[in-house]
Amino acid sequence: MTDVAVALASPDVLARARKIKLFLMDVDGTLTDGGVCLISSTSPDGSAAVSEMKVFNAQDGQGLSLAHTMGIQTGFITGRSSPAVAKRAEELKVTFVYLGQAKKTEAFEECMRKAGVTEEEVAYMGDDLPDIPLARRAGLAVCVADGVPELRAVCHFTTRRLAGRGTAREVIELILKAQGRWEEAVPLALA
Repeated sequence: MTDVAVALASPDVLARARKIKLFLMDVDGTLTDGGVCLISSTSPDGSAAVSEMKVFNAQDGQGLSLAHTMGIQTGFITGRSSPAVAKRAEELKVTFVYLGQAKKTEAFEECMRKAGVTEEEVAYMGDDLPDIPLARRAGLAVCVADGVPELRAVCHFTTRRLAGRGTAREVIELILKAQGRWEEAVPLALA
């Protein structure tokens, strides 16, 4: 994300971003492009197995790592149960991981309680209809560029990047730049 994108953020969005201490997000359609890739295989005995494949953006990974380094807690709240998501969350030291959440409100409230933050200190990023209740509560609600219009209508900010193409990184940069901490964060980036 460039400083131009921060310059395009409204004063209200920047004021909201300054307060963020917890960044929660959906996974499919935000950190991934929304595609669900199921791979089937048949063993010699004729039994079938299905595996799931997810593609994550490395810049999102760097952004989530920087958020952790800078003391911003992160979390995934997603409707699918996926070992790939759990593994990626572990790699990136994501604080809260809630998989298989048909309704996300209870997980959202539990994350806030465990993090010790208020709604205005939470950023939430999503892409689809199940994200609307959380977006309505979050201090900074974010819709990815290719998210549904119904979600975009209730969000404070829409990313310039498409789902799976660095949206989390864009939001983390926005937050850290609004907080005046981006320059401090850059030298702390790890490969």
